[in-house]
Amino acid sequence: MSAATPGKEGEISRSLHTAPRLTDRKALVQRRQRAVRQGGPKTFLLDLAREELSEKLSDTGRTFRRIAVVSGFPDYWRAVFPGASQVEDADIVQFPDHTLDLIIHAMALHWSDDPVGQLIQCRRALAPDGLMIAAMIGGESLHELREVFIKAESETDGRVSPRIAPMGDIRDLGSLLQRAGFALPVADRTRIRATYPHPLALMHELRAMGESNALAMRSQSFTNRRVMSRACDIYAADHSPKTGVIEATFDLVFLTGWAPADTQPQPLQPGSANTRLADALAEVQGCRTARRCDDEC
Repeated sequence: MSAATPGKEGEISRSLHTAPRLTDRKALVQRRQRAVRQGGPKTFLLDLAREELSEKLSDTGRTFRRIAVVSGFPDYWRAVFPGASQVEDADIVQFPDHTLDLIIHAMALHWSDDPVGQLIQCRRALAPDGLMIAAMIGGESLHELREVFIKAESETDGRVSPRIAPMGDIRDLGSLLQRAGFALPVADRTRIRATYPHPLALMHELRAMGESNALAMRSQSFTNRRVMSRACDIYAADHSPKTGVIEATFDLVFLTGWAPADTQPQPLQPGSANTRLADALAEVQGCRTARRCDDEC
């Protein structure tokens, strides 16, 4: 962090200390490393995120030269963005201030204990009118698996342990951009409904993605067979669109924001409009009435 603005650094540090601990960061790193050792990570979601990111960057019509990618799988993203700086996904993401034109926060923000703090760090690292795009898992992702284990554990053990990380709603995630000081914030979502031959196949794929349970409050013991068997039965009964497959929801959420700059479009000041809203609505209604008359006559 730059020493030029220590206030913001202190703000991020305080935010980290006061935010509830969501992720066991050591376990998350181990799960990612295991996925790589076993020939992965499996890139099903990474590939979809890459396609969406490429399209969004193309739509800007801009050329970005000073680029950084924040991720848990730098080898994958190094091939997607050659020449970009690869930054480790961590509680605090270290950037020099105002030095980058583009930051891609690639499929890691959903594990952050302090997403606002990370977004503030990204915004500060951007030069004026620089762009940040974060791709993350959110929304209703894996709601089926969450519901199934809640039912299975409640029935079998009479208790429930954390298994699926809480997923941010798109409206709440979009508000994080404004809180972090980004201009022209946009949040959008791509929903994927994937099918698997069995619930265990879904769980194995999550493991191969490096996305298995790394919650700080997770149970430290293995899931017993009774819970797992009951969970598979419930999943097949409640979330099987057709015989022989089960369905899983993945919501990819994309957060886009720009570092503020004087050259960007600015909202009008209250009271500065030249036309009253009532007059504009009356004019629109008059045009509709005229078109309807022409059609009927």
